[in-house]
Amino acid sequence: MPHRTVLIVDDHPGFRAVARMLLETDGWRVVGEADGVAAGIAATARLRPEVVLVDVNLPDGDGFTVAEALRASPTPPHVVLTSSRDDAGYAGLARGSGAEGFIPKAELSCGAIDALIA
Repeated sequence: MPHRTVLIVDDHPGFRAVARMLLETDGWRVVGEADGVAAGIAATARLRPEVVLVDVNLPDGDGFTVAEALRASPTPPHVVLTSSRDDAGYAGLARGSGAEGFIPKAELSCGAIDALIA
C-alpha cells in the first residue's frame, strides 16, 4: 500500500499531535494541520491531501460542512470524520455529507481509515 498523505482538522492541539504521531508511525505523511472549518477547507485546497481527518465539532462549524464542501471540489479527497464521542449516529450523518465514514478518536488507526476508504 502506498503511503498516504493526510491533513488533520481538529481544534485541539493535543489531539492533532497524537493523531500525527499515530499516523506517521504507520508510514503516513501528515502534510498539514488546521483548527477549523475555514482553515481546513483552505489547507485542503493548498496541500491536496489524499485523506482529510476532520473532527465533527469545530469552533466555526462542523466536520459535515467540511465534507460537503470538499465533495464539491474537482478532485475530492477522502474525508473521514472523528469525535471523542462514540458514534452517536455520526456514521450515517458522515456518509450523508459525502465523508467516507466515522471513527471514534479512541479507535483511530491507519487500518481503521484504510477500511473506510478502500
